[in-house]
Amino acid sequence: MALFGNRKRRTEVLERPEYGWIWKPLLVLLAIYLLVSLVLGIWWSQRPEPFDVDQATTQWLGAPADAELPRGARLTASMLTSLDTLLEKPGGWLRNDMLLPGVWLDNMPSWEYGVLTQLRILAKALPAMSPAGADALESASKALQSDSEDWLYPAAEKRYSQAQGALASYLNGMLRGGNGFAATGEGLAGWLDAVSRRFSGLTQQLLASVDDPEALRELGVDDAALPEATPWFRIDNVFFEARGDAWGLLQLLKAARLDYAEVLGKASANTTLERLIAELELAQRRVWSPVILNGSGFGIFANHSLVLANYTQAVAELTGQLAGSVQGVEVTAPKSDSQPAAPTASSNSEAGRASQGGSEAGGKPSEGGQNDTGGDSSDAAPARVQQ
Repeated sequence: MALFGNRKRRTEVLERPEYGWIWKPLLVLLAIYLLVSLVLGIWWSQRPEPFDVDQATTQWLGAPADAELPRGARLTASMLTSLDTLLEKPGGWLRNDMLLPGVWLDNMPSWEYGVLTQLRILAKALPAMSPAGADALESASKALQSDSEDWLYPAAEKRYSQAQGALASYLNGMLRGGNGFAATGEGLAGWLDAVSRRFSGLTQQLLASVDDPEALRELGVDDAALPEATPWFRIDNVFFEARGDAWGLLQLLKAARLDYAEVLGKASANTTLERLIAELELAQRRVWSPVILNGSGFGIFANHSLVLANYTQAVAELTGQLAGSVQGVEVTAPKSDSQPAAPTASSNSEAGRASQGGSEAGGKPSEGGQNDTGGDSSDAAPARVQQ
């Protein structure tokens, strides 16, 4: 009987293979995958460097930077370059990613949304600036309003590529006909006023991250007027969204400074504009801390949200002042009367091919990128929130 029992046990061992070894290579592959995702996440989270307006003009127009161009050509080229930066930077458009490492990231997607918001604001203001190209501008604005987190076909990237195509088509028409922006400050003032409201709202959100009502009252901030306190896990999202807004507006204002040079000069607004650009550049300074801190006073930890709120508040007030300065200003020698020197606007980019789909662009309503919280446009110097 013992003999038969041993045979039975040997048979069971032979018929039951061991699969424990297969988990070791799977665990190794998983560890490699996570490590690669971590490295890619760090790389993809690096903020793109600001671009040069003259280089952007040369890239999209094929014309020298000092060429005589219709008013608005440089601003439109900067919009196209900003969109190209969002779509072609390392990792591409990350806000709608559903796989690693993009699904882990939140700082860069928030930054992307801030830049996108500035493009949406300008796209809505363009019809008031330009007397021509209404169809192309409407298509571009509609495409930019698409849900930034949409990953189903057509995904957000597809919609924004269509917006690029529509803007490139508009720029081509501007160059062929020489019809630039209107030689008045009305459209410019409307855009700046919307920007001022947006940055006022961002300031409120940043200050809502300060979880100390007594400290806010000491700083002269009415805590009752602030929105609901920002949850601790969203403090960095609000911070990087505001940084994205500042980055996007900085690129656009540098182009507007060239396109609206006569209007700004007649309004004696160049000093205000230079101060505004300086505030935006200060808001882009590098954050050395690996995490966004929410400290207070002169403690060990800084309060990054409060520091950035200094700059967003100044930007809100300066854009309001600038809007008031250029309102109603009209120049007698519009740049659009000159002959354009550039051939096409889409010769150096794939956006020209996407222009065929520009009229089909559509999507969900705006995600609330434009915060219309009111901002004062006083003539006084912008008051800083002192930490």
